[in-house]
Amino acid sequence: MRRIIEVAALTLLAGCGPRADDGPVTVSAIGGAPALVDPARGVLDTPARVMLDSTAQGLVRFDASGQIEPGIAERWSVIDQGKSYIFRLRDGEWNDGERVAAADVVKVLRHQIASNSRNILRPYLTAIDEIVEMTPEVIEIRLKRPRPDLLKLFAQPELAIFRARPPSGSGPFRATAQRGRGILLRPAFDPARSPDDEVVEPPAAANIHLIGERAARAIVRFERREAQLVTGGTFTDWPLVALSQVAPLNRRMDPAAGLFGLAIVNRDGVLADPANRAVIARAIDRAAFTTAISSDWAVISQLLPEQLDSAAPPAVPDWAQPAADTDPSPTARIAQWKGAHPGEVRLRIALPDGPGATLLYGYVGAALVSLGIVPERVAANAPADLRLIDEVAPYDSGRWYVATACQPCSEAAQTAIDAARDADSPRMRAQQIAAADAALANDVAFIPIARPLRWSLVSVRLKAWTGNSRAWHPLNHLRSDTN
Repeated sequence: MRRIIEVAALTLLAGCGPRADDGPVTVSAIGGAPALVDPARGVLDTPARVMLDSTAQGLVRFDASGQIEPGIAERWSVIDQGKSYIFRLRDGEWNDGERVAAADVVKVLRHQIASNSRNILRPYLTAIDEIVEMTPEVIEIRLKRPRPDLLKLFAQPELAIFRARPPSGSGPFRATAQRGRGILLRPAFDPARSPDDEVVEPPAAANIHLIGERAARAIVRFERREAQLVTGGTFTDWPLVALSQVAPLNRRMDPAAGLFGLAIVNRDGVLADPANRAVIARAIDRAAFTTAISSDWAVISQLLPEQLDSAAPPAVPDWAQPAADTDPSPTARIAQWKGAHPGEVRLRIALPDGPGATLLYGYVGAALVSLGIVPERVAANAPADLRLIDEVAPYDSGRWYVATACQPCSEAAQTAIDAARDADSPRMRAQQIAAADAALANDVAFIPIARPLRWSLVSVRLKAWTGNSRAWHPLNHLRSDTN
């Protein structure tokens, strides 16, 4: 409620002066101050990811539509039945003008996948056997088993090629100066080093002023036309957009692929029985919650969004099917359990801050109260019984979905997840993913609610901005006339 009041009050102060179309693009990323942070140290917020992606590209990158394009590698080939990726590097430079060599790239990537790394992508890179320098311009990544989705992982900001001391990368931008609450980014271009005399320095419109701030302030900044893009929005702050004066034309949602639902993170007490977990899953009014956030936000009841690389269509849990006439009511089921286990039944629900999360707590809490269970809201990272998982999938594999949803899960599901990771062939991997999906549905280890909601506020000036399943928008692909 405090954040809603804040954005409403700030809106009253918002001006409406237009901004010239030939100046730098101001981007407000929701989160903390933008900084170049080592992904091996842990999870990065949106401003840190944007900063890393903008100043320290990886071997490959995502384009505006979420497809793979060259990064520090100008081309690549896949050989040995998908177990070897060979990358030829382009002529890239660190901030000080020193050339980026294959040895530098190898060192960075080894650091990110080392056993002590906290990089969030490391669990999905276990197929990597070796990363080696073949020549000063070529590296090879050798795999223990084929992984056709490897390039999508290497396009993530968490695998950007950067030097920690001093912090620097190879572009596509350079951080040139602190500017107010943010950082001014200029295209990584030095005409003195260009062999083409006709190449001119990029215009001011190609520069980016990157700011990190709370959603409420970002929305007001956009309303005042002091920013042309707000990025990194989630369901937690979408209600603030609904209260704002931002035109519908400027409100954009990504068709994000990923997980949004409640993981069963504690299996003691009432949650020890999968039948009780199923009752709780069925009791939550998903449609009412998603409609309260946005009428365009559809509910789901299955873990996999589509078949992907599974050997079977997505498993539909029994609790998502209409109840049989002979089934006991949800209230009777929990009452029966409580009769055998006297005492108060309380479940802790771990949620982030924000009005959207408060709405979610209201609907989940109402479902629990209807069952005679006392709900308790706790912080997102606090010890809990139910924890919200709201993540965009970094690559298109069913294994990411089943592994992320297992927090924990049954022995059968975990065994299948591990077998999918270690499978030597796509056929065996697909079969194990299907087995894990079915086991998770039967175990009721995760309660799906919807797909992740990701939103941006986009000026009509940014004609190249494109919604995509990655919910990722590189800053060098915002304006078609300056790319």
